[in-house]
Amino acid sequence: MVNLVEAQKPLLHFLIRRAGLRQHTVDVDGAGTALTFWVPKDKLPKDKSTVCEITPEAAAPASKKKSKTKAKAPRPSVVLVHGFAAEGIVTWQFQAGVLAKHYDVYIPDLLYFGGSTSPSTDRSPGFQAECLVAALGKLGVEKCTVVGFSYGGMVAFKMAESHPGLVRSLVVSGSVVAMTDSISETTLERIGVKSSAELLLPDSVKGLKALLSIVAHRKLWFPERLHRDYLQVMFTNRKERAELLEGLVVSNKDATVPVLPQGHERR
Repeated sequence: MVNLVEAQKPLLHFLIRRAGLRQHTVDVDGAGTALTFWVPKDKLPKDKSTVCEITPEAAAPASKKKSKTKAKAPRPSVVLVHGFAAEGIVTWQFQAGVLAKHYDVYIPDLLYFGGSTSPSTDRSPGFQAECLVAALGKLGVEKCTVVGFSYGGMVAFKMAESHPGLVRSLVVSGSVVAMTDSISETTLERIGVKSSAELLLPDSVKGLKALLSIVAHRKLWFPERLHRDYLQVMFTNRKERAELLEGLVVSNKDATVPVLPQGHERR
C-alpha cells in the first residue's frame, strides 16, 4: 500500500525546486558527518569536472557581446532551522517560496533528520550548531540571518553565541536559550507526559495526535491512515533522536544566559 505522506514528497520537492532551491549534501568533516541541504541553485558548489554547456551567446565574439553587464546585487542569506517533529522542507514548505523571492534561502536537515548523519556520539545542540556552521562555510555563506523553530531555535542560539561573525541576526520561535532541569520538568508536568521522548517521538496514532494538538494553534483533523503513514516516514532514527533529547537538558547550575553580541550592534 502506498504511503500517502511519502507519496507527497515528489510534489513538495517540485515546489521547492520551483522556488529556485536544489538539494545538496555537504561533507562536513571528511569523517562521515554529512548534512543535507536545500540551497539556492546558483549557490551550488561548482564541480570542476563538470563540462559547462556552451550557449550561442557565450560562444559569440567579445565584440558582439554586451559591453556593459549589470552585476546582480548580493542577496541576504537566510538559514531556516527546523524543529523536532519534521525535517527541513516539511517544516518550512510554506515559507520557502515566499522568502526565496528576496533572500538566498538555505534549509538544512539537522543530524539524524532527512539524510543527515554522523558517526559522532555527541548529541548536544552545540555539536549540531558547529556542524551547521561548518557546512554553511563550505557553501560559501559568510553572513546570514538564522531562523530557528523549537529545537532548531536552541541550535540557532548556539550558532549566534559561538559564531557572531556568521550570524548577524536571529529569529526564534517556540524555543528557549537552554532546556534546563526545571524548565523540562515543569513543561512535561504541564503537558502530562513522563519524558520528552514520549511527546516528541510518538509511536502511536494517539501519541501523534497529542503532539499535533500541542504544536498546532488550531485543531487539525486528518484520517487515521494519514497519521499512521506520517509515523512511518517522519520518525526515523529513533535511537539517535532520543539521545538528542537527552543531550538537550542541562542542569540548572550549569545553565548560562549568553550575551549575544548581535543585540549590541549599532544600526
